[in-house]
This record gives sequence, C-alpha cells and structure tokens, in this order.
Amino acid sequence: MTQIVAPTFPWKTPLTERLGCRYPIIQTAMGWVSDANLVIATTQGGGFGFLAGATIDADKLEGEIQKVLDATGGSNFGLNFHMFQENAMKCVELAIKYRLKAVSYGRGPDKETIARLKAANVLCIPTVGAVKHAIKAVQLGADMITIQGAEGGGHTGSVPSSILLPQVLDAVDVPVIAAGGFSTGRGLASALAAGASGIAMGTAFLMTKDSPTPEDTLARYVSVNDPQSVRVTLAVDGMRHRMIDNTYIQRLEKASPFGRLRIALASAWKWKQETGMTLGHMFSVFFKAFKEDPSAVSQVVMSANQPVLLQRSMVEGQPDAGILPSGQVAAAIGELKTAAELIQGIADQATDCLNNLASKQTQRAVSLNNNENTKQQEAC
Repeated sequence: MTQIVAPTFPWKTPLTERLGCRYPIIQTAMGWVSDANLVIATTQGGGFGFLAGATIDADKLEGEIQKVLDATGGSNFGLNFHMFQENAMKCVELAIKYRLKAVSYGRGPDKETIARLKAANVLCIPTVGAVKHAIKAVQLGADMITIQGAEGGGHTGSVPSSILLPQVLDAVDVPVIAAGGFSTGRGLASALAAGASGIAMGTAFLMTKDSPTPEDTLARYVSVNDPQSVRVTLAVDGMRHRMIDNTYIQRLEKASPFGRLRIALASAWKWKQETGMTLGHMFSVFFKAFKEDPSAVSQVVMSANQPVLLQRSMVEGQPDAGILPSGQVAAAIGELKTAAELIQGIADQATDCLNNLASKQTQRAVSLNNNENTKQQEAC
C-alpha cells in the first residue's frame, strides 16, 4: 500500500521573492490607519506593509519612514501616494532616498517618474479595478499589479475579484496580487490556486489591535454583520466608493449639487488647515476642475480632500461625522487580533487548505493506480 504524505507548502511566490516578506500577504495603505506602527507590526508578522503617504503630514513622513526602518532593521516595506497630493514628488524622492522596496498608487505617476523609481530598484505596484487599467499600468512600467475586486473597500470597481483576477492574469505578464474580499487562509489558497502571487488586505488589517483606529470607530466596524450594509455610494466624489453606511453618507446622497459643493469646500478648507496645503495648490485643483467640467467641481474637490473625511472617523473617533471605507469582509470579522496573529492564522489555514488539496489529489492518483494494477492482475 502506497503511503500518502501531505506536502509542506513552501511560502515562495514572486511576491515573497521580490518584496522580501515571509508570507504573500500585503497590508494596503489606508488613510489615517496605515501608520508606522501598523507597518512595523505587519513586517514583524511576516507580511508586507505600505505607509499611507497621503495622510501623513509632509514634515512627519520622513520620520515615519525612519521609525519603520529602525524597528525592522530593513526597508522591506512600501509607501503609498497619489499624484494629486501636494507632496507627491516628495514621496517619490523619499522612496528613492531610503531605497524602499516598493511604492503603490491608484492614480499614478507618469512614465518618466515610474522610470526613476525603477532605476532606483523601487518596485511600482499600482492598484487597478479593470483589465484595461492593468494593461495601461504595465505599459507605463508597473512591476506588479494589485487588482481590487468590487468587494473591496474605498474606491472600487464593479467586477468581483473572482472574475477580475483571471482576466488580468491572462492580460498581463507581471505578477498579480489579488485584493477585495480577502481575510482568511481559504481566500489566500484560492488566490494562489488561481495564479495570483499573493493577496492584499485593507479592512482585515484595519480591524486589528495594531490599528490606530479609535475605539468607537473600530466598534462600528466590528458591529457590522450584514455585507449589504457595506455598500457602494457615488455621493463622495462621483466614483464607486464602498463603505459602511452612516448618517454622513446619507446626508451627501440627499444634498443638492450646490449643497455637495458647500460641504466639499468646507472639508477642503479644513484639510488645508490640517496639512498646510497652500492656497495656490488648493485653488489650482479647484480651477482645473472647473475648467474641465463645472458640473463636477464638488466631486473633484471632495476627492482631493477625502483625507479630512477619513480623519473625522479614523482619528477623531466620530464614525458618523466622516466616511468609513470598508470591504465587505468587515461583516465576517467579529474579533480583533494582532496583525501578527492575523497573518499567521491566514498562513496556517492556507497551508492546511493547499495540503489537503494536494493530499486528496495524491489519494485519487494512488486509488486509480491501485485499481489499474488490480485489473492487470485479474487479466493475468
């Protein structure tokens, strides 16, 4: 009788090889959440973390980078930024200066800036929600692609991860990371089996003990038990935005276009005061938007000052006064673990899933082989 031994799954994928982490698990950059402490906890737990450069004060960003370097002894972490930030190019310069392993972005830099990062061996990993955007990102020089399915939090597309992932895998020739709807080892195993190099998670890391999110806001996330209450709205900036339903979103959805503009400008002014944004930069964003599409001014302004909407919930602890970006997986998370416990639990469960699958395939092969041998013996 052939002995069946389940293989030990080796955690080695293009993601772990290129990013230098133990497990193919990425902690995404979430405004006011992905600070140095969360990135440190993620790194020490074996994952790969991104600092949220969009919501870290420009004069404090370098200190946050140094804090992670000092605590982890290496640069195996990344920095996220958006080109509409006033300090976007400073993020690029700091990533190059400290030889960070990677940068992530949505509305990304131009081809020349990407080339600068690549020349400094900083991996460029944009997040996309459509196949055409993945193809364009690779043409611009992306080293890896993170696809975010419709289940994901914050700005998200309309295509579920289970459909988007294979489409992008067929369309590009760089490693692909799956995001949107992941929080368990079963999810990681399924993504790897489909051909992804790993998974990226935001909500799951937000809902950990290492998250700086205030207690009242965390309690709101933990209390969610119906995926339908984590819904998509267009009210913030005209784009698909998945978040936990609250009174602020309901107010935006009921407001007239003028009312939304008034709300947007009030938020923008507060964001200017918080960040030290110059009036020149603030008005340049405003007039550029007005020139391109006067009817969409409020949407553009709201998009540029979303950090202050996040600040109300993620810093000030007022879950009904700001926005609560969230993936649908919030409804499946009922307790807070440390980042290390989250990562290890996912890795262990994924190992069990993949080993069980391999064991069943081995059993099937052995059974078929034994049946064939029996038939041959009977024929003799």
